[in-house]
Amino acid sequence: MKSDIENRGPVSANSVIGAILIGLGIVFLLAQTLRMDFLLAWWWGQYIWPLFIIVPGVLLFAFALAVGGNFGEVLAIIGSITTMVGLILFYQATTGHWESWAYAWTLIFPTSLGLGQIVYGAIMGRGNIVRVGTRLATTGIVIFLVAAAFFELILDIGGFGLGRLGLPVLLIGLGLLLLLRTFLPIRGQGSMST
Repeated sequence: MKSDIENRGPVSANSVIGAILIGLGIVFLLAQTLRMDFLLAWWWGQYIWPLFIIVPGVLLFAFALAVGGNFGEVLAIIGSITTMVGLILFYQATTGHWESWAYAWTLIFPTSLGLGQIVYGAIMGRGNIVRVGTRLATTGIVIFLVAAAFFELILDIGGFGLGRLGLPVLLIGLGLLLLLRTFLPIRGQGSMST
């Protein structure tokens, strides 16, 4: 006989899938009842299509928690990556800011990989996975912020930036940094003796 703990994982995954299906059924039922087919079709076609990516990613992550072990960790990473792709596509579909792919990929790798490890490791009580995931997610977020600042503020790909002044300001700033580095002593250099 299986213990309650062994039966708990698949029941949890089934509960998540069941709740999602009930929610979708209610939305479609309301749309049919209120004769909002045209509105639902427009909204679905315009904005909600990324759910076809987000929902499988979340379900895969839930399944990973039910499976556990090393295989569960791999499934959690795949689920978190899939979910992040869907979330980015949802953002882009609702805002029309498709140019953000120039730097949004950093949210997929390494950020979502790290986030998947953090959540999986925290739920499963595996601190080593949480530490590795924290490093990956932190690295990914830093790369994302730097790349977003460069592409949006300097290159102005989305219309949010400094415009024509962005690149000259960046070049002047880098030049000043190099000049300061040349003329100011670097810590630790003067203290070394032979």
